[in-house]
Amino acid sequence: MSAQQTDQQRQAEREEVLAKARRAKEVAPELAALPTPAKDAVLLAATAALTERAGEVLDANARDLEQGRQNGLAESVLDRLALDQDRIEGIAGGLRQVAGLQDPVGEVLTGRTLPNGIQMKKVRVPLGVMGMVYEARPNVTVDAFGLALKSGNVALLRGSKTARCSNEKLVEVLQDTLAAHDLPREAVQLLPCDSHDSVQDLITARGCVDVVIPRGSARLIDAVVTGATVPTIETGTGNCHFYIDASADLDKAIAMLLNGKTRRVSVCNATETVLIDAALADEDKRAVISALQDAGVEVHGDVEKHAAFGADVSPATEADFAEEYLSMDIASAVVDGVEGAIAHIARYSSGHTEAIAAQDAHALRRFADAVDAAAVVLNASTAFTDGEQYGMGAEIGISTQKLHARGPMALPELTTTKWILEGTGQVR
Repeated sequence: MSAQQTDQQRQAEREEVLAKARRAKEVAPELAALPTPAKDAVLLAATAALTERAGEVLDANARDLEQGRQNGLAESVLDRLALDQDRIEGIAGGLRQVAGLQDPVGEVLTGRTLPNGIQMKKVRVPLGVMGMVYEARPNVTVDAFGLALKSGNVALLRGSKTARCSNEKLVEVLQDTLAAHDLPREAVQLLPCDSHDSVQDLITARGCVDVVIPRGSARLIDAVVTGATVPTIETGTGNCHFYIDASADLDKAIAMLLNGKTRRVSVCNATETVLIDAALADEDKRAVISALQDAGVEVHGDVEKHAAFGADVSPATEADFAEEYLSMDIASAVVDGVEGAIAHIARYSSGHTEAIAAQDAHALRRFADAVDAAAVVLNASTAFTDGEQYGMGAEIGISTQKLHARGPMALPELTTTKWILEGTGQVR
């Protein structure tokens, strides 16, 4: 391909992104003013349409999976990409849940009457045009649409090339549903994904895009956050730890650990490091490692320290503790009680989810107070950091930043506020 052809394609891609962004901005006021019953009707209709057209979606997904295998995608990526009847039912069910949630738009957060008689109130309003940048997760396409619609926003979706066919079919189903309810198809749009430059086009579309939310790998998130000129909400990676205190019920602790690690390795709430209290008996330490290995998990750690209590593990590097595996691997470290666990987490945590198994009240309190993360879990699996599990319906992502939103992001986090002042002719 000649340089001229490449430049022409790049220009065409940029023009498509900006044209869709401008159209999204045009229809945003209509979506913002949509009453709750109308939004819920669309969501329920989309739920039915996804179920009815599941065969079309699965055919499209099969094409993506075949292409992915030909391109040598890792099994963890293929797992994120793959759809089946149950997963489609789950995605549709997420929309049904969102329809049943309270509409945040118009909620009065505070208000008072000033001494001069002016009545003022602070109310929730939609953000406007919401850009999503995400990787090989077709479910995000539907989740983003549902949450955007219910919160009165317009969704601009930039999915991965690996999920192109799946995303195109899902957006087609959603747009057909909107059109059937006399709403603009542009309320949800799929952006081109042929080059990474289209991401840059989206995240610099000032005046058209109100917020961008990246969801995916650390590299993708960093690229969006550092390159954006429009506001971003950072959804962080999940380097999640599970600390087993000497006071823990060991059988329950192992069950929680295995659930967090093996339930689904490709998700951001998967447990990536186990921290074992040095005060545990050697046989208990071995039991933790053996349970992981028996479940097919490769354990990485300090070989000598693990050998001291009879465990055979693979050697760990700094990266083993600092990064997500998203695979059947886990890092392991022996720490000096709860304070040692807190120190290790402070050094390596991505701020997503940190968990402890303990029966000692002081250890639980200390862990909850000292660990800095979006979610701190006491005596439960890390797998519970999830919008649906929190009763939020589908989530847009897990925010690990500290401004505006933190933790699972659902409807309230997709709104902003404005002040409304009502007077009777007052001047100053």
